[in-house]
Order: sequence, then C-alpha cells, then structure tokens
Amino acid sequence: MSDSTEATRETAPGGGKRHRCLRRVLRVLVVLLVLVVLALAALLYNPVRTLATLEKVDDFPLYVMHYKGTYFFDLFAEEGIEWGPYRKIYEAVNPDACTSFAAAEAEDGVVFGRNFDWQHRASLLLFANPPGGYASVSMVDLYYLGLEGRQNIPWSERFALLGAPYAAIDGMNECGVAIAQNAVPRRNTPKDPNKPTLLNSQIIRLVLDHAKDVNEALTLIRQYNVEFVGTPVHFHVADVAGDSAIVEYLDGGISIVRDDNPWQVSTNYLFSEEIQPDCWRYNKAAEVLIASQGALARDEPMGLLEKVKQDSTVWSIVYGLDTGHVRVAMGKDYDQVHRFQLEMKEPQ
Repeated sequence: MSDSTEATRETAPGGGKRHRCLRRVLRVLVVLLVLVVLALAALLYNPVRTLATLEKVDDFPLYVMHYKGTYFFDLFAEEGIEWGPYRKIYEAVNPDACTSFAAAEAEDGVVFGRNFDWQHRASLLLFANPPGGYASVSMVDLYYLGLEGRQNIPWSERFALLGAPYAAIDGMNECGVAIAQNAVPRRNTPKDPNKPTLLNSQIIRLVLDHAKDVNEALTLIRQYNVEFVGTPVHFHVADVAGDSAIVEYLDGGISIVRDDNPWQVSTNYLFSEEIQPDCWRYNKAAEVLIASQGALARDEPMGLLEKVKQDSTVWSIVYGLDTGHVRVAMGKDYDQVHRFQLEMKEPQ
C-alpha cells in the first residue's frame, strides 16, 4: 500500500506547484469580482434608492419621488446640449396653455400658483437635494420621459425617471424662488456662439439649483442660449421677497417684464409686445388680484387657479415661498388637494 502511494507521488512531481498557482489565480479573480460588484453597488446605490422612493399618490396619476445624490447637472450645463438628438423625443400639442401668478401679500406669505394646461396626464412631484445646489421640489410631465399615462411604473421602466431633474416644468427651491414656463406664440432664433445652450426645462433646473432670488435667476438665465422643446415659452420667476419677473425672448434678445403691483400674472402671450391679445384667463386672474391687492386668504390661491382652469388642465399647484408648503390638485379635482412640505433654508 505504501509502495503504491510513493509511486503516485513520483508520477506528478509538479502537481502541487500547479495547484498553488491555480489557487492564486482563483483568489485574484475572486478579489476582482468582489471589486467589480462593490463598484457596481456604489454606482447604483443612489439610483436604486431614488427609484425605491417612487410612490403613486393620485390615480390621475400623480407620483412622488425623492432624488438621492447627484444628477450631474452642473457638468452637463457647462457644455450645454445639441438639439438634434432631442428633436424626435418631443412634440408640441397645445400652445394655448398654462397660467401662473405670484402674490406677495397672501395670508401664508408670498405664494406662486400655476395651472399646467396640456394634453398629457402622468405627472411626478420630484424632491431633489443636489450636492452643491439648493434643495427643491418640482413638477415633471412624465410624457417627456416616455411614461405617459402609466398607472403603474414597474422597476423595468423606472430608470427613465433618473432623467426627471432635467424635465422640470415648474418648481420652488429652499430659498423661496419659484419658476414656471408658459407657452407663447414665437421663439427667438439667433444664438450666441459664446454661450452654452440648454433646453427650456433645463433652464428651470438651473434656476432651482442655483438661484437664491429673482435677480440671481435672471443673471443665470442670461448666461445661456435657450432651445425650445417644440413650443416656445417664457419664464415666470418669483421669490420670497415679493419680487417677480417674466423673461421673454424676442429677436434673439432677452426682455424682462416686471410689475409695480404686489402681484404678477403670466399666461400665453408676449408681454413685451406693444399689442397684446385679450386673454380671459389673464383678465380673470388679474381681476381677483386687483380686488384683493394680492392679499389672498389661505385657500384662495387654489381657488384662483380653479377660476382659470381649462378642459386641458393637468395640475394646479400652489407653492408657499415663505412656508415651503406645496398644494397640488390633479385633473381639476379641487376637492382633493395633496399637501407636501419642502424644508426651507433659514434666512441669512
């Protein structure tokens, strides 16, 4: 029995060495695999946490999501965008859309109200707190992320939601700055080759992330060309100090429209032009605000939005620029107002 064992050992003099080499290779492969898994886990950690917060709060539907970590907007904004790849993603559907107002004397402080009048349904209320930027809450039309009308969004489709910060329609940040975009009849065409270009929804993100008041918002907006997605827009910006301005693009230039009243209304025509059309929504909102001089009681901002609703109203939202309160009614259902809270930055 011992002779047989010795013979076996003699027939494989290099076997032990090969096994040791194989074990070392396997250990290296295991270490590499663990590193790859850890790298993927680190890369996907915040995206998965973000998508896990998705919650449907209204069957219209309205979803709520809290974005975790960065979405790299500042890196993106340095270079801007090329319009070509986006051209087929978007389409214009209803140019006679949207009403916004700022009222500086409301019972809850300064409020910013907005009706989004469009033909899409699925919507997202997005909370974001990017590194190096201000925390914000904004509304997103999920049509532009390929999720129109979805009553449920399975995990297999949720990764499209990681683009939500780039598709904001209106919003408010923790400094008490609110901004909305409203459709207008025409756009500017010339572009400054020395400025980067952003889509209009990305201008919304720029202001929410980095403006602490209206003047800072205007400074930021002037630093960029704007490429309009299908339908041209102007921007309505307001802040917690009661300042408000409408930003319009005419003949390649930027026009700033302010109002001496403690309120300002924006609808769907260019306020910079000498001849302005008659708009019943502007007239009705102005009538209410003139009568009260912008001093709206707690429920009156949403009531004003109800007065100027259209058949195509998707959401009505009121942002409290002092309080951080957010009130949302979906699909003209003003008996069901959803309430949310953005933690506001302490005044300095």
